[in-house]
This record gives sequence, C-alpha cells and structure tokens, in this order.
Amino acid sequence: MKTNRFILALIILLAPTAGATAQVVRPAPTPSAPATTSVSPFPFDGDGNLLSDDLLPQTEDPTLGHQGVLVETLDGQIVREQAADTAFNPASAVKLATALAALRTFGPKHRFATTFWITGSFDKANGTVTGDLVVSGRDPSFHDEHAVAVARELNQLGIKTVTGDLVVASRFTMNFSPSSLRSGERLYDTLDSTRRPAPATRAWNDSRVALRDQVGLLSAPSVAVMGAVYVDSVPKNARAISTHYSPELVDVLKVLLCYSNNFMAERLGDMLGGAQGVARVINSQLGPGGGEVRLASTSGLGVNRMTPRQMLKVYRALLDELHENKLKAADILPVAGVDPGTLQKRYALSPGRGSVIGKTGTLPRTDGGVSALVGQLRTRNGDTLLFAILDQRGSVVRFRQWQDALVAELQNERGGPQPFTYSTQTLAIRLSASEFDSARASTLDEYEDAPNQ
Repeated sequence: MKTNRFILALIILLAPTAGATAQVVRPAPTPSAPATTSVSPFPFDGDGNLLSDDLLPQTEDPTLGHQGVLVETLDGQIVREQAADTAFNPASAVKLATALAALRTFGPKHRFATTFWITGSFDKANGTVTGDLVVSGRDPSFHDEHAVAVARELNQLGIKTVTGDLVVASRFTMNFSPSSLRSGERLYDTLDSTRRPAPATRAWNDSRVALRDQVGLLSAPSVAVMGAVYVDSVPKNARAISTHYSPELVDVLKVLLCYSNNFMAERLGDMLGGAQGVARVINSQLGPGGGEVRLASTSGLGVNRMTPRQMLKVYRALLDELHENKLKAADILPVAGVDPGTLQKRYALSPGRGSVIGKTGTLPRTDGGVSALVGQLRTRNGDTLLFAILDQRGSVVRFRQWQDALVAELQNERGGPQPFTYSTQTLAIRLSASEFDSARASTLDEYEDAPNQ
C-alpha cells in the first residue's frame, strides 16, 4: 500500500494502545464534515416504518471499528486484502444477494401481476358494477401512480362506479405498506378522483410528465367504490377483467437498490423462499470451500454474516447474470453522484462522481454500528476494480469516510477517477413503465358470473 507521511502519522495516531487487542488499522481521510445522505421521496411506508436504514442520519461515535477489504481486478487478481475471510454484517449489501436470486429465478424482464376482478353484474350504459371490485397480487412496486393508471384502465372498460365493496387479497400491498388493509384503503381513495390524496395526484402527474403522456396528464381517471374495504380471498364467482403488470424486474431492482428499499427487498425475498431461499442460491454460487453465508433477512436488517470474499463472489455472479442478459451493473445499481438515493450526495461534489457503481449498507445500532460499500470503480488508466468493504463496531460516519478515502486512493494510484459510460433514466420512468392486459368492452357486454379459474 502506498503511504505518505500524513497517512503514516494518522496510522500511528489511531494505533491501539498498549494492552488493546491488535488489529489492522486503515488510514483515515482528512477530517471533514460528516457525509450527507440522499433523502428518498418515500423513506417511510404507509404505516411510518423506515424503508431504508441507509437513509438514516448518523451521529459520531469515537469507537474505532473493524474492517474487512477485498479489491480485485476484473480478471481476479487481488489488489488489496484485509480480513477478507472474516465474517462481517454486510447490512443492506445483502440486497445484492437478493437481486441475484431474483434475476436467476424470474429473469430481468419479469413483471409482477396485480389482477382486478368484479362480481355481480355490469351495466355498460351507466358504467356501474352492481357487485364488488376485487384485487389480488404480490407486486412489491405497486404505487399511487399505478392505482390511478388502474382507474384509467377501468374507465376505458366502461367502469365508473362499483356499488359493492373493495375486496383486497391478503398479499396485496401498495406504497410499500406491509398492511393489506391499509393498502386497500389507500387504493380505495386513490381510485376515486374525489377522494384521491394529493401525493397520489402528484405521483400520477410526475409519471405522465416522465412518459410524455400529455393526454394522461390532462385526465382525471376515477372509479368510485361505494362500499367498504375488506381483506379476503378472491370469491369463486369473481371474474378477472384487468391485470396490471409492474415495470420489468430490472427496473424494480434499480429503484430498490438506489433507495435501498427494505420493504421491496423483503417482498421479493418472500417470493424466493425468504432468507433461507436466498442463502441457498448464494451458498451454491460460492462452491466448495466458499464457506456458508448466514442470512436473517433478505433486506439486510438484523444479524447477517458474510465475508468480503463471499460478498465479492456474489457481486461477480451478479455481473455475470447481467452480462448474460446484455445488461450492465448500472442498469440495476446506483451510479454514485448521479442516481438518486443512498449514493447521490455522497459523491456528487467529488472528482469521483460517476466513477463508482455500488451498494451501500448501514445499520447504526446492530453489531455496534455497521457500514458497507460493495461495487466497482473505474480509473483513468482504463482499469475497473471490484471491491467489497465491510465495517462494523464503530462510527458509521467515520466508516463512510474511510471507504471513500480507500476508493479515492485506489483511483489516484491509477491516474484518477474516470466516470462510467452511463445514460441516466429517471426512476419515475422506470416505475411508471407498467402494462395492462384487460378484457375489453365487448367481453364485458357479455358478462356473467364465472368461477375463479
């Protein structure tokens, strides 16, 4: 490791005192103001639960922590190594494993279905369903703008009023809320333009602007449900009239990883067999002698254990999976200083803006304070280095400074940072790129009760 006099002085200053447990101490950066984090447009779910610990403000902690590092070239040559086989808590970097398992299970173009059903009769002349509106699905990204899009689709089918209830299946959620009932209540209000919350209207307008949908921007879709909201299974006599398909998985992952959204990661994990299911995928990837990954969650919350070497293998496997589908890391991961989310402001004003692609991890209390940065960096001499930096038991602010200092040092040793080639696409466009498959009016004209297939 190249070391100048200033760095050497800091190493001496931070070295353990006599009698303390010996450890490798990495150089600290020049003292500066604590790093700031981006604020997500939806950091909390509908019940006030935090969606991403990576967005929490952090307070300084004088305790010196522990660090594991592995940096490699694309062809696998080790550039830097420290405690690479020691298990750490990777926090939200676990989401990389969840993303890998999801891509292998569903494929990057997979769309999650949310189906709308009706019971009773439909009178096209007055646009009234004399019966219930029923919804089922497990889309982790279903949001306000999608609900308004559903109202527009139902209007195009001729439906304006539902005299019965809104029945929500138990696994349906909306706006990152874990409660199906509260999700149903939000859907109930958002479908009806006279009850639509202002944030839902803004989300719809923003999505229309992003998609350049002038007609949609000028419209006010509305379906009024006159009854109450219930959580129940889809009735046997219900008939599917429209299915909303989420944005493609690759776009869902981009939003999930940029904002480190815990809810979306856990919902995806549920479809993958939970933490054990994701761990099985990862452990099979590590192969003989790779050790065993221990996961308590698919979002990174709680006590999870991975070594830097294991984490880098996961990252390489993720890159390979993307490459096989003609995709790149930036298609699902945040580009530092460019994309919104946890890495937006951390690199926005540095020379390294756009030269780092990665996933953060933050747990301010678990394991005494945890911070992680896993991804890749580009240098002016043409090198791309892959890295996993895992820290725990210390100040999250200081850990982030050390991570950024190490990334800068690696780049400066190779001519300085060089931005990745990347064409930005707003996350509003990614979230709004949904589709419908609906029964058209001619079919509804012939409506009769039918058993659930």
